[in-house]
Amino acid sequence: MDIKQAFAKAAFATSAATSTSLPVDEGIEIAFAGRSNAGKSSTINKLCGQKQLARASKTPGRTQLINFFTLSADAMLVDLPGYGYAKASQAKQRQWIELLEYYFSYRKALRGTVIVMDIRHPLQAADQNMIDWCLHHQSEVHILLNKADKLSRNQAMQQLHLTQKNLAATTNVSVQLFSASNGSGSAECYKKLSSWLGAT
Repeated sequence: MDIKQAFAKAAFATSAATSTSLPVDEGIEIAFAGRSNAGKSSTINKLCGQKQLARASKTPGRTQLINFFTLSADAMLVDLPGYGYAKASQAKQRQWIELLEYYFSYRKALRGTVIVMDIRHPLQAADQNMIDWCLHHQSEVHILLNKADKLSRNQAMQQLHLTQKNLAATTNVSVQLFSASNGSGSAECYKKLSSWLGAT
């Protein structure tokens, strides 16, 4: 499988609002998660080379469902609800948490989780909770420090090294610089995604 071509052919499959509406648990799934203002939807669109595949919005917290996109006959990209959106009602936040808890606890197809963070504010409490959650459920984590274009190269590298240092004691977590705006870091990200999909 050519990973870049697979992502370019990504197509919407279904959405799930509850555990009972999740699609059949088979094949390989790669999940994307992130704080509501980290640029998760823009990241997915950039990697897939499609402007409107994942709905990006200026209003944080728009992704309220688990959205599934086909990559191949046996692989899917999974767009998880954005987390850390304080203005969402407590009932809505509980609903998201319960759905995510079920997904991570029981989804056998899940191979790894990409967590998108704003490089200017990485490893917030909600981000750390998501990392811990993923690792507790044996999901490998790859962190994209998004919006790297907002910083100088030197500043971006400092943030990368600091984030790596803060996660040094954590296994099964990797970190890289990324920009959903100009696509920098895409090649490194594709390499990680290929390893999860068993692609060459």
